[in-house]
Amino acid sequence: MSTVELSSIGDGVLCITFRRPGSLNALNFPMVLDLHSVLAEAERETAARAIVLTGEGRAFCAGFDLNGYGDDDRIAAQGTTRGLLTRQSEIAATITRLRALKQPVIAAINGACAGAGLSYAAATDIRIAADGAVFCAAYLRAGFTGCDLGSSWLLPRIVGAGRAHELLLTARRFDAAEALRIGLVTDVVPVAELLGKALEIAGQISENPPLSTLLTKEGMWAAVEAPSLASAIELENRQQVLAAMTEDREEAALSFLEKRAPKYANR
Repeated sequence: MSTVELSSIGDGVLCITFRRPGSLNALNFPMVLDLHSVLAEAERETAARAIVLTGEGRAFCAGFDLNGYGDDDRIAAQGTTRGLLTRQSEIAATITRLRALKQPVIAAINGACAGAGLSYAAATDIRIAADGAVFCAAYLRAGFTGCDLGSSWLLPRIVGAGRAHELLLTARRFDAAEALRIGLVTDVVPVAELLGKALEIAGQISENPPLSTLLTKEGMWAAVEAPSLASAIELENRQQVLAAMTEDREEAALSFLEKRAPKYANR
């Protein structure tokens, strides 16, 4: 059985589910390989309008499996230093692939979200949490640097540099209420309502023109990396012209004026 599953949970909405509930969805070598496979499949699903990322059972993802990662043969073959770097690069690539998905990704954080789990959540576009979720940038507690899997780049851009420093340097646990207060998540709901809330957000996204949505996601991430306001505006100007030339822009305006649901052609 795959430790990561891709499924359809609604009209144009896909769900990526971590499936090692007995280990609180902690990462090991087979799970990382499965995640790469699922992300490759999601990349091919160009008709999907949104993706939900969540975990099975009581956890979202509790970080690395401290009982063993499971690629000892590869490390023995490559040597410790090169083997560990190969492992690190392979895991980190799942973060960049997740962030690069064309569809907006909504993290439905159903429980423990620690270490790698926090990095996966931070790499998504929208984050919502169950009221019992617990968070921790746990890398230091495991004896590693607190800067791992994009955490040093992603967290400051979500919660601010000062708060990100505090979370990474203390590696303390914090609850969903604090996650909401510091802006890590946008909503906190009972766990029974979590998937429904994610689907509600995905539905709101799906009401917008497909290409315009894609350009908005790409533009937001590009602006985060832009060196100046002027650079961001130059990109926005070009995106607006691209969107203005689509049939879907005309349909968006017409359906609004006619007070009906739009019928987008995705072009």
